[in-house]
Amino acid sequence: MTAKVAVIYYSATGTVHTLAQAVAEGAAATGAVVRLRRVAELAPASAIDQNPQWRRHVTAATSTTEASIEDLAWADAYAFGTPTRFGAPAAQLKQFIDQAGGLWREGKLADKPVTAFTSAFNRHGGSEATILSLSNVFYHWGSLIVPPGFTDPAVYAAGGNPYGTSSVTGPTGNGPDVATLEAARHQGRRLARTAIRLLEGGDRTADLSGNETRLRTA
Repeated sequence: MTAKVAVIYYSATGTVHTLAQAVAEGAAATGAVVRLRRVAELAPASAIDQNPQWRRHVTAATSTTEASIEDLAWADAYAFGTPTRFGAPAAQLKQFIDQAGGLWREGKLADKPVTAFTSAFNRHGGSEATILSLSNVFYHWGSLIVPPGFTDPAVYAAGGNPYGTSSVTGPTGNGPDVATLEAARHQGRRLARTAIRLLEGGDRTADLSGNETRLRTA
C-alpha cells in the first residue's frame, strides 16, 4: 500500500527548504507519494532585501509549488518544517495552518500521522520549543504525532533531538550538515512507514452523528 505524504514548510534563507527536501526523500524511499510544498512568504520586500541570503532564496523558491489547503485534504501524513521564531513557528507557517479550520471541523485532519522539523541560528535557539509549540496544533487536530525519537543512529549523529530534526545554522549559514540531512531522511521514512501501517490496518470513517472518528478493520 502507498501512503500520500505532504511535506509543508516555510524557509527564509533556505535551511529549512534543504531539510524539507531530505524529509521528502526519506518518505519517497518507502514508496510513498510525496508533495513538497512551501507556504507563502508574508514579509515585505523591504525586509527581505536587507538579507541577501533571504532574497536569493525567495527568488529561487518560486520553483517549488506553493502549499494549499487541498494538500492537507489529499495527504495521509504530514511533515511540517519551520525556522524558530523566539521558540515558536514562523508566522508564515502559522498563517497557513490557521486556514485549516474547515478541514478540522470536518474531522479530515484527525488520525493522520504528523511530524515536525526546524532550524535555529544557535544550538539552544529554541528548536525543541518550536517543535513542541507546533505539537499544540496537532493535539487540536487529533493527529498522531510521530517524533523521530531515538529510533536510529542517525538521530544521535545529528545531535540527538528526539522531538524532530533540527539544524544549527550558526554564523556561517552553510545549511544542514550531512548527519542532519540523514536524520531528516530517517524522520521522513519513519513518518511514511507509520502512515503505511495505519492504512494497512484499517480505513478511517467518520461517524458524524456521534461526532467521533472510528477505525474500521479491513
